[in-house]
Amino acid sequence: MTDVIDSDPAANPAAEPAPSAARPPKKRAQPKSARRRSREIALQGIYEWLVSGADASLVDAHVREQNDFDKCDTAHFDALLHGCIREAAAIDSVLARHVDRKTTQLSPVEHAVLMIGVYELQHCVEIPYKVAINEAVELAKSFGGTDGHKYVNGVLDKAAADLRTVEVEAMRAARR
Repeated sequence: MTDVIDSDPAANPAAEPAPSAARPPKKRAQPKSARRRSREIALQGIYEWLVSGADASLVDAHVREQNDFDKCDTAHFDALLHGCIREAAAIDSVLARHVDRKTTQLSPVEHAVLMIGVYELQHCVEIPYKVAINEAVELAKSFGGTDGHKYVNGVLDKAAADLRTVEVEAMRAARR
């Protein structure tokens, strides 16, 4: 007795699937915006400053040597790096009301991310508060510990309620 092999793939379900059905199409990563790059590079600079205590001008010079620096929003980078360092005590005072430990006991990455988030909430009113929080959460996901982004989200959500009361209340009222 001879086995008959059908060459029609529809008739033979064990046959290999068509290439397009084999795997889902790959999603292309969105290119990073100049603002996002400025936040990432500022984060690295603030981290360096927190860990080493180096002078802001030395930190600035060091991070400007990075390969992707030319692709960042330099004005936003300057505002974040120098603003966070200059206003570190005031930013830590805001954070102290919303964190569960001293800011000196926070991971330097989460501390730097939170500093950027608070700075943007205080000084970058053209950036909606939800965007400022989301950008900080994305930084924490990329650079922080496993669940650091959850902590950052919770702290900045509370800080936003203090720093951008009208905007937060309007958003909450719109959801009702």
